[in-house]
Amino acid sequence: MRPLLTGMFLLLMLGSVIRAQESVQEDDRYLEDQFYIGITYNFLLQQPDGVKQRSLSYGLQAGFIKDIPLTRYRTTALGVGLGYGVYSYYSNLLATETGGSSNYSVIGEGTDFTRNKVEAHMLELPVEFRWRNSTASEYKFWRIYTGIKLAYVVGARSKFVSDTGSITFTNTDLSKFQYGLTFNMGWNTFNIHAYYALNDLFNDTVQVNGENIAMRPLRLGLIFYIL
Repeated sequence: MRPLLTGMFLLLMLGSVIRAQESVQEDDRYLEDQFYIGITYNFLLQQPDGVKQRSLSYGLQAGFIKDIPLTRYRTTALGVGLGYGVYSYYSNLLATETGGSSNYSVIGEGTDFTRNKVEAHMLELPVEFRWRNSTASEYKFWRIYTGIKLAYVVGARSKFVSDTGSITFTNTDLSKFQYGLTFNMGWNTFNIHAYYALNDLFNDTVQVNGENIAMRPLRLGLIFYIL
């Protein structure tokens, strides 16, 4: 009788160990933050003399990131993604088109106009190093994601609107390839997002009043992650 009870006890213990291992293995396979959507306010740094921002320069971004855990408990990971972004920059830098080429000037203080912007549509490739204190069952946790974002401008346009009419045309003067540093940090749903460009918004040959337009975007806002 005693050997039978001992055998049953050992079988129960073995079953518990196997279930625990399966549970750990299942927990070890969880992934975090696969989809993202964000909204930003866009600043223009290194503005030429006389150029000023006005109105709300906004940005919208969304995409998918493949989460690649680097440790067993998945608190550190690499994220590689693909997304799409639309970024508008409102200022008094007027772009006009003549004979297929663009010309730039600064709108004077006394000039009345409704809005003036350049808008860029980008295909984006974010690459992030990710740290979080998450678990397979905990959905509220701290995260710090930092990395780089590469982007290709698939389309851009300049638009000027006043009481007398509007000027809209496709702007090919923006740098086709853009890249910068990213930093995302937050708790649970709300996360701070920052992007600092490492190259200029416009091509090197674009000038206003004889000065190169070497402006670089700084985007600050919120980003939301979804499994």
